[in-house]
Amino acid sequence: MKDGLFIAWLLAGVPLLGAAGSFIVWSNADRLKLSCVVWSIISLGSVAGLSGHVGRLPEGSLPLYLLPLTAMISLLGQPAHTEHRWSYVTTLLLLGLGLCVLIHQPLVASLALLLLFVVMVGLLYRHHSALWPMSWWGIGTYGLGALCAVLALATEAPLSSVASLVACAVLLPLIPFHDGHLAAMTRLPGNLPSFVVLLLPVLGLHGIATALPTIPDTVAWTFSFFALVGAVYGAVKALAQTRVRLLLAYGSLSFYSMLWWFAAATRSATPRSALLVGTVGLATSGLLVAWQVVRTRYGDDIDPQAVSGLASGMPQFAVLLSLLALAAMGLPPFGVFAGFMGLLLTAPFPSSAGLIITLLAWLAASWYIMQMVQRLLFGLRRPELRYIDVLRTELAALLIVVLVLLALGLAPATFFAPDQTGSAAHSVTGSLVWNQ
Repeated sequence: MKDGLFIAWLLAGVPLLGAAGSFIVWSNADRLKLSCVVWSIISLGSVAGLSGHVGRLPEGSLPLYLLPLTAMISLLGQPAHTEHRWSYVTTLLLLGLGLCVLIHQPLVASLALLLLFVVMVGLLYRHHSALWPMSWWGIGTYGLGALCAVLALATEAPLSSVASLVACAVLLPLIPFHDGHLAAMTRLPGNLPSFVVLLLPVLGLHGIATALPTIPDTVAWTFSFFALVGAVYGAVKALAQTRVRLLLAYGSLSFYSMLWWFAAATRSATPRSALLVGTVGLATSGLLVAWQVVRTRYGDDIDPQAVSGLASGMPQFAVLLSLLALAAMGLPPFGVFAGFMGLLLTAPFPSSAGLIITLLAWLAASWYIMQMVQRLLFGLRRPELRYIDVLRTELAALLIVVLVLLALGLAPATFFAPDQTGSAAHSVTGSLVWNQ
């Protein structure tokens, strides 16, 4: 027991130590970025070597690996600049808090989650703009998440379970608690959007495993209804967007709402659920990194409709973006398809209408994602644009995303859930006993 507790502190402490040590090279943005990338790799290595000693998570160990990996990818895809220094350090801070939420005892995990909500509120307030009033809704949503985290810690069931579930709906976005997700995707600086798009949903999924089995049936049906509304709402809003970040925010909201529908039906979070959430977050992160490649060349405020013809001038970027689009749409052989089909073929369906709505929202992704990619890659080659293909760090970040999504899609189902039903039920029961 003491060894497991020590290892849990060690795994969460590695990125926090890296965040503290990064101030040694604060004056040099290139070295600071490199330092944060190295600490992310060290964190990934420590998770790979020691995660087996901290106990089994209900959703499997995949989230533990994806968090430091996505942190590294988001850092690699961001250009080194003095304005981004706080983003680099904050990435390691959020990574440490996220690992603490996943692997620590309930009290420590709840305090880490509360601190994470406070950090998100502070970040959105710091980067609030009067021209973007949506950020106030995001601040309020994360503030609600912090309040629910306190209630879940201070009250007894069933109030604590409902409060915990609302906090999970803020992290793993679900209507009407999705404004924080939209604000984080659009207002956070630097590489942070491409990291939190996976970090926060993974933490929300982890909370679902404990909260869902203990809530009343009426609450579960209510969240199931919100999930179907969110899947349609996110897809429709994504179809209407011209801004890339908003399109990806609403598109990921649609996919995460599908996961909520499956989770409400099974009353659990299984390794297959983690596969869907992890791959959706990773694919969205990759698309955000790809969009950052465009912004690095043509300015942060570039209109997507003013960029076209990248396929001929940036062939490596075009290939990687096309593969990322196929993965994000949920097509085989990538991980999003494997996660969605894994739940589709194993989870019970409370209604055929809900299944049809979920499938239509899934198919809509082929429209809005492909439309975005087609607009960027094809069309007229504009003489006023400089076509510079991906740099080595950008190539590495995008290539890692594609390869990981491909590996997760081709891995056998037993790799994620050798005995899904039994192990999930055993893990959830263990979590409830631990909380008691």
